Amino acid sequence: MRREVLVAGACLLVSAVHAGEDTHSYKAGEKVTLWVNKVGPYHNPQETYEYFKLPYCKPELGVALDKKPLSMGEQIEGHDLTNSGYEMAFGQDVAPTKICSQVLDRETSLVFAAAVDIHYWYQMYLDDLPIWGMVGEKYQGEGAADKDTDKFIFTHRRFSVAYNGERIIEVNLTSENLQPIKPGTQLDFSYSVKWVLTEKPFEKRFERYLDYNFFEHQIHWFSIFNSFMMVVFLCGLVSLILLRTLRNDYARYTRDDDDVEGLDRVGEDSGWKQVHGDVFRAPKGLCAFAALVGTGAQLIVIVVAAVAFAILGELHGEVYEERGEMVTTFIVCYALSSTVAGYASGSYYKQFFSSLDEKKSAWQQTMLTTVLLLPCAASAVVLSLNCVAWYYDTSNHMHLGALLKIFAIWLFVSFPLVIGGTLFGRHWGGKHDFPCRVNMIPRPIPAGPWYTHPAIVIPLTGVLPFGSIFIEMYFIFTSFWNYKFYYVYEFMMLVFLILLIVSICTTIVATYFILNAENYHWQWISFLASGSTAGYVFLYSVYYYFFKTKMSGFLQSCFYFGYMGLFSLGFFVLCGTVGLAGSNAFVKRIYRNIKSD
Repeated sequence: MRREVLVAGACLLVSAVHAGEDTHSYKAGEKVTLWVNKVGPYHNPQETYEYFKLPYCKPELGVALDKKPLSMGEQIEGHDLTNSGYEMAFGQDVAPTKICSQVLDRETSLVFAAAVDIHYWYQMYLDDLPIWGMVGEKYQGEGAADKDTDKFIFTHRRFSVAYNGERIIEVNLTSENLQPIKPGTQLDFSYSVKWVLTEKPFEKRFERYLDYNFFEHQIHWFSIFNSFMMVVFLCGLVSLILLRTLRNDYARYTRDDDDVEGLDRVGEDSGWKQVHGDVFRAPKGLCAFAALVGTGAQLIVIVVAAVAFAILGELHGEVYEERGEMVTTFIVCYALSSTVAGYASGSYYKQFFSSLDEKKSAWQQTMLTTVLLLPCAASAVVLSLNCVAWYYDTSNHMHLGALLKIFAIWLFVSFPLVIGGTLFGRHWGGKHDFPCRVNMIPRPIPAGPWYTHPAIVIPLTGVLPFGSIFIEMYFIFTSFWNYKFYYVYEFMMLVFLILLIVSICTTIVATYFILNAENYHWQWISFLASGSTAGYVFLYSVYYYFFKTKMSGFLQSCFYFGYMGLFSLGFFVLCGTVGLAGSNAFVKRIYRNIKSD
């Protein structure tokens, strides 16, 4: 008897798991839930509110308006899924059915009229498929002058649901029955559902949301080709410096010491060799610099891992449908890659120990700076924006639960991994393998030509890397701020690799100019020079805000420039680390044949 009960329970459990929203598989007549998500002005993507923030009447069908449990990524993105109260069953049509009625008073009329005036839209979800609709529209046609208002609200929603077998493939919404928005008007909200068969496979059901004409436009392909040609040119330029210029420098440097005139020419033509006793001196602010290097290495891993995950998910059609999936992916990648940050910062700091007094070593400070640098910067921006969102009572503020989860991940996962990575980097990673000995007394830096001044070299270095990615920046900004689903992650990975190569090449050239001016502070200069690309990205975001969007208002401006500032900061650290890595390899290579006195 007990065995039969267990078998029956297992069958019920399997049946429950087999069908429903979680598996996207339904039986005939099974309940299908329509979730309402949020509303907001169309031109301000971050200004969103709960659906019932608008004074819609609540459904009178006796369905509980429960909220759907949200993942951490969904909470961060500002989703707020509430049962709409619409009664739907898989495969069963619904004739026009009244949901609720309400009579507009002066206050509700003003709210609805203002919403229509600034183009309020709303979002729903059916089986994880997004649905968008407009609250109403302005009417300027014939007969409008006889009315007390030119603003009207849609009161009927007609759903057309396409299905294939046990799966929902497509949902279309048509808004109908415009009613004037003025006090005393009775609004009878209603809906209808029509189910239609389709042969479209489940795996391709999200393709209709992808804008192929936009993302696969000819200019997108041309930008990739243009960036590739830039890589070829820069690699050739760096090869010219390494194979020709440096070879000639070495030839003059190795001449007979009795050739006094030759030595004079070495001093004139090859200033980079004059600083061989200072070029491997520890950079100023070593703790902070090592923390930046560690954070940059972590950001590189995060970007590569997240984009690779998106590419794999795209192949299975999963990335588009999962709300908050990419946000969750970035958080997980950040937590797990914390070891990389600790290892990179610890090993970079350790390699200068031989030139520092051991009693003055501060690897603990380096470790704490590494673990706090990125979280503190992100927390300052996010919490500030959260205060603004709370003040305006929008749906995109982060709930306390999500904040506590993120803090727990940082405290119990990221923090220990940074400590472990730092210890590994300190004991096994950092090796003092500089080819030249560091002099006790720093060499004075002479005044070089104007074009070798750091204030000139740093901003000029970032121009070419930005030129290789600014077209892709346009597509990324548009997908984030203009309701488009970004799906060309292969393009993103390719452009990212091009950015790395271009940043390395341009920074090597800049470092060569700096060293020829006998300026041995190349570490900070190369980091800032490569990172200056982020400055151009932020300036482009300012241009995009004012000339490519119709955003307005204090809330939207705060969110836009807050997120763009944080994005540019991360971009600065990432590019700076890449440029430093290339310059570090370049400097070690050219000084390998220079003997210390």
